[in-house]
Amino acid sequence: MSGGSVERVRAALAAAGHADTVQAFPEGTRSAAEAAAAVGCQVAQIAKSIVFRAGDRPVLVIASGANRVDMAKVAAATTFHVKRADGGWVRDVTGFAIGGVAPLGHLAPPVVLVDEDLFAFDRVWAAAGSPMHVFATTPPELLRISGGTRADVKEGG
Repeated sequence: MSGGSVERVRAALAAAGHADTVQAFPEGTRSAAEAAAAVGCQVAQIAKSIVFRAGDRPVLVIASGANRVDMAKVAAATTFHVKRADGGWVRDVTGFAIGGVAPLGHLAPPVVLVDEDLFAFDRVWAAAGSPMHVFATTPPELLRISGGTRADVKEGG
Protein backbone atom coordinates (compact mmCIF):
# COMPACT_ATOMS: atom_id res chain seq x y z
CA MET A 1 0.00 0.00 0.00
CA SER A 2 2.74 2.49 0.88
CA GLY A 3 4.27 2.32 -2.61
CA GLY A 4 1.04 3.58 -4.19
CA SER A 5 0.61 6.23 -1.49
CA VAL A 6 4.14 7.55 -2.01
CA GLU A 7 3.60 7.65 -5.78
CA ARG A 8 0.34 9.58 -5.20
CA VAL A 9 2.31 12.16 -3.17
CA ARG A 10 4.99 12.38 -5.88
CA ALA A 11 2.28 12.97 -8.50
CA ALA A 12 0.57 15.59 -6.33
CA LEU A 13 3.89 17.39 -5.78
CA ALA A 14 4.53 17.40 -9.54
CA ALA A 15 0.98 18.64 -10.26
CA ALA A 16 1.52 21.46 -7.75
CA GLY A 17 4.79 22.47 -9.42
CA HIS A 18 6.87 21.40 -6.40
CA ALA A 19 10.21 19.62 -6.74
CA ASP A 20 10.20 15.91 -5.90
CA THR A 21 12.13 16.04 -2.62
CA VAL A 22 10.80 12.71 -1.34
CA GLN A 23 13.36 10.70 0.62
CA ALA A 24 13.08 7.21 2.09
CA PHE A 25 14.29 6.41 5.61
CA PRO A 26 14.05 2.65 6.24
CA GLU A 27 14.52 3.20 9.98
CA GLY A 28 11.16 4.95 9.99
CA THR A 29 9.72 8.44 10.32
CA ARG A 30 6.43 7.53 12.02
CA SER A 31 6.80 10.04 14.86
CA ALA A 32 8.08 13.61 14.69
CA ALA A 33 11.07 12.61 16.84
CA GLU A 34 11.94 9.69 14.52
CA ALA A 35 11.57 11.89 11.45
CA ALA A 36 13.76 14.65 12.93
CA ALA A 37 16.46 12.11 13.85
CA ALA A 38 16.33 10.61 10.35
CA VAL A 39 16.64 13.89 8.44
CA GLY A 40 18.86 15.65 10.98
CA CYS A 41 16.68 18.60 11.96
CA GLN A 42 14.85 19.94 15.00
CA VAL A 43 11.60 18.19 15.98
CA ALA A 44 9.86 21.56 15.49
CA GLN A 45 10.78 21.44 11.77
CA ILE A 46 8.71 18.29 11.22
CA ALA A 47 5.34 19.19 9.71
CA LYS A 48 3.21 16.44 11.23
CA SER A 49 -0.21 15.73 9.74
CA ILE A 50 -3.05 15.18 12.19
CA VAL A 51 -6.48 14.35 10.83
CA PHE A 52 -9.61 15.31 12.74
CA ARG A 53 -13.17 14.51 11.87
CA ALA A 54 -15.89 17.13 11.36
CA GLY A 55 -18.88 14.92 10.62
CA ASP A 56 -17.91 13.17 7.38
CA ARG A 57 -15.38 15.85 6.51
CA PRO A 58 -11.65 15.48 7.15
CA VAL A 59 -9.84 18.38 8.79
CA LEU A 60 -6.06 18.18 8.38
CA VAL A 61 -3.87 20.08 10.80
CA ILE A 62 -0.25 20.35 9.67
CA ALA A 63 1.45 21.03 12.99
CA SER A 64 5.00 21.65 14.11
CA GLY A 65 6.40 18.41 15.50
CA ALA A 66 7.12 20.17 18.78
CA ASN A 67 3.48 21.18 19.33
CA ARG A 68 0.38 19.48 20.65
CA VAL A 69 -2.76 20.54 18.78
CA ASP A 70 -5.52 22.37 20.65
CA MET A 71 -8.83 21.00 19.34
CA ALA A 72 -10.70 24.12 20.51
CA LYS A 73 -8.41 26.29 18.37
CA VAL A 74 -8.96 23.98 15.40
CA ALA A 75 -12.74 24.20 15.90
CA ALA A 76 -12.55 28.00 16.15
CA ALA A 77 -10.39 28.31 13.02
CA THR A 78 -12.59 26.01 10.92
CA THR A 79 -15.99 26.76 12.55
CA PHE A 80 -16.53 22.98 12.65
CA HIS A 81 -17.10 20.76 15.64
CA VAL A 82 -14.05 18.48 15.41
CA LYS A 83 -13.18 15.24 17.12
CA ARG A 84 -10.30 12.81 16.95
CA ALA A 85 -10.43 10.43 14.01
CA ASP A 86 -9.68 6.71 14.26
CA GLY A 87 -7.04 5.11 12.06
CA GLY A 88 -9.47 3.21 9.85
CA TRP A 89 -11.47 6.35 9.01
CA VAL A 90 -8.26 8.31 8.36
CA ARG A 91 -7.08 5.63 5.93
CA ASP A 92 -10.47 5.50 4.19
CA VAL A 93 -10.81 9.26 3.61
CA THR A 94 -7.17 10.23 3.03
CA GLY A 95 -5.75 7.07 1.47
CA PHE A 96 -2.87 7.22 3.95
CA ALA A 97 -2.12 5.19 7.07
CA ILE A 98 -1.45 7.09 10.30
CA GLY A 99 2.27 7.84 10.43
CA GLY A 100 2.38 8.54 6.69
CA VAL A 101 -0.41 11.08 6.14
CA ALA A 102 0.90 13.63 3.65
CA PRO A 103 -0.21 17.26 3.42
CA LEU A 104 -1.45 16.69 -0.15
CA GLY A 105 -2.66 13.88 -2.42
CA HIS A 106 -5.67 12.98 -0.27
CA LEU A 107 -8.55 10.90 -1.68
CA ALA A 108 -11.10 13.37 -0.21
CA PRO A 109 -9.83 16.97 -0.09
CA PRO A 110 -9.57 18.02 3.57
CA VAL A 111 -9.98 21.40 5.17
CA VAL A 112 -6.36 22.28 6.00
CA LEU A 113 -4.81 24.38 8.76
CA VAL A 114 -1.04 25.00 8.81
CA ASP A 115 0.58 25.69 12.19
CA GLU A 116 1.81 29.28 12.46
CA ASP A 117 4.93 28.02 14.29
CA LEU A 118 6.24 26.26 11.15
CA PHE A 119 6.81 29.68 9.55
CA ALA A 120 9.75 30.31 11.91
CA PHE A 121 11.81 27.89 9.76
CA ASP A 122 13.32 28.12 6.28
CA ARG A 123 12.84 24.38 5.70
CA VAL A 124 10.42 21.80 7.03
CA TRP A 125 9.81 18.11 6.36
CA ALA A 126 6.43 16.43 5.93
CA ALA A 127 5.25 12.84 5.54
CA ALA A 128 5.20 11.60 1.96
CA GLY A 129 2.64 8.81 2.06
CA SER A 130 4.28 6.20 4.24
CA PRO A 131 5.86 5.94 7.71
CA MET A 132 9.27 5.75 5.98
CA HIS A 133 9.05 8.65 3.50
CA VAL A 134 9.27 12.41 3.98
CA PHE A 135 9.73 15.38 1.68
CA ALA A 136 11.43 18.72 2.24
CA THR A 137 9.68 22.01 1.56
CA THR A 138 9.35 25.56 2.85
CA PRO A 139 6.45 26.75 5.01
CA PRO A 140 5.06 29.07 2.26
CA GLU A 141 5.21 26.18 -0.25
CA LEU A 142 3.57 23.84 2.26
CA LEU A 143 0.76 26.36 2.67
CA ARG A 144 0.38 26.69 -1.11
CA ILE A 145 0.46 22.99 -2.03
CA SER A 146 -1.85 21.95 0.81
CA GLY A 147 -4.39 24.69 0.07
CA GLY A 148 -4.27 25.44 3.77
CA THR A 149 -4.81 28.44 6.02
CA ARG A 150 -2.23 29.66 8.53
CA ALA A 151 -3.52 29.26 12.05
CA ASP A 152 -2.49 29.20 15.69
CA VAL A 153 -3.29 25.59 16.59
CA LYS A 154 -0.93 24.75 19.45
CA GLU A 155 -1.91 24.03 23.01
CA GLY A 156 -0.92 26.78 25.39
CA GLY A 157 0.54 30.11 24.37
